Amino acid sequence: MMRRLLFMLGVVLVVSKPAYAQNPYNLSAPVTDLATLFENIYGPRGLIVDSEATLPGEQSHSAHFNNDFQTNFGKFSTALVSQFVITPLPSPASGFTYHLDPSTGVFQRTTQSFGPILTERAETVGARRVSFGFAVQRFTFDTVEGLSLDQVPAVFTHDNAQLLGGRQDVVTTVNSIEAQVSQFSTFVTIGVNDRFDVSFAVPIVQNRLKVVSHATIQRLGTTNPLTHFFRQSDGEIGNTRVFTAIGEKSGVGDITVRMKTTLRTGGAGGAAVGVDLRLPSGDEMNLLGTGATGVQPFLILSTTVHRVSPHLNASYQWNGSSVLAGNPATGESADFPDQVGYAAGFDVAANDHLTLAFDVLGRYLISAQRISIEDFHALDGQSVYPNISFSEKSFNMLNGAVGLKVNLVNKLLLDVNLLFALDNHGVRDKVTPLIGFEYSF
Repeated sequence: MMRRLLFMLGVVLVVSKPAYAQNPYNLSAPVTDLATLFENIYGPRGLIVDSEATLPGEQSHSAHFNNDFQTNFGKFSTALVSQFVITPLPSPASGFTYHLDPSTGVFQRTTQSFGPILTERAETVGARRVSFGFAVQRFTFDTVEGLSLDQVPAVFTHDNAQLLGGRQDVVTTVNSIEAQVSQFSTFVTIGVNDRFDVSFAVPIVQNRLKVVSHATIQRLGTTNPLTHFFRQSDGEIGNTRVFTAIGEKSGVGDITVRMKTTLRTGGAGGAAVGVDLRLPSGDEMNLLGTGATGVQPFLILSTTVHRVSPHLNASYQWNGSSVLAGNPATGESADFPDQVGYAAGFDVAANDHLTLAFDVLGRYLISAQRISIEDFHALDGQSVYPNISFSEKSFNMLNGAVGLKVNLVNKLLLDVNLLFALDNHGVRDKVTPLIGFEYSF
């Protein structure tokens, strides 16, 4: 089975499309990494407006504007990639679980249900049994902390703004961020014995990130339009310009290795413990992975009452350091946020060919990046504009999930699931669909 897994990894074709930042004077400036897409949207020198005014001594005027959102956009990338860790992969546990009856020497199924989809039950796949699966998840991120990603405000201030005069001018921007991710996960579970199995999950990630920034010069300290302006395509002077950056990248994400062993089975219920090891195999600079090793021990409690099988999951994930948690532009690394995971749910064996699954899944992120809206008060003492700000704070994220497993033929299962947000914390996809297949032998 391991040879098959390595063969599948070997034949994966990784496709990568270049990203581009565009404006009227820099139509095809390449952006090498998605993690620095926004930082490069205005060009290599940042946001510089046109000017025909001169400084005292007839020196030319280069009007450069700065903004925390541009320099801290890597923190948005961190929040985005965190969703790949927060959003659970399909459970690698088999829908068919077995136990060897020593009195007969025959494998017998241990449950009627095919089990949960995004969470875990205590049973293992069984000695010398193998389960193979494939699933597709589609993310279209809509909001960040309840703020629509179509309307993210950011204010740029003139360098050395404390000198007043023309440096009181600001550039206000409204930024539209489109973040779409498709994740194709292949997983295999191998039963070492009746109480211990090992699983491997290999995701292939396709990212598309587009940022459109509508910039407007607010003349608060100048009256001469030639001091700060945007040259229009017809040569005229204007107050506005639209900047666009688009990037697409595909490749292997972070591979997860899971080891799980049962502590107790049968009777009133079962208990299992295990550990997930996340390997930083995905390219973090293109948001394909976290860039940080993760270790997540977990506990599973489950039982079966007639055709209903409730379960509880709890875990803690330690994460290493990554440039995504630091500064992708400079390569400075910082610790990726640790997380506490928990889930509760149940699955129901509706009949011999259909199982329904219901779950509530939570994650508590410790000292993670948060984004909020604040008022920017300009130096003229009158003008106020909405602005984005970043802070580091622990917070909770809660999701619900509903799905079904259908036994199509023999030991082939079809999995269908919808994951939906129950709050607006972090970067959110309102509904994440999943479709997959499992086969046991």
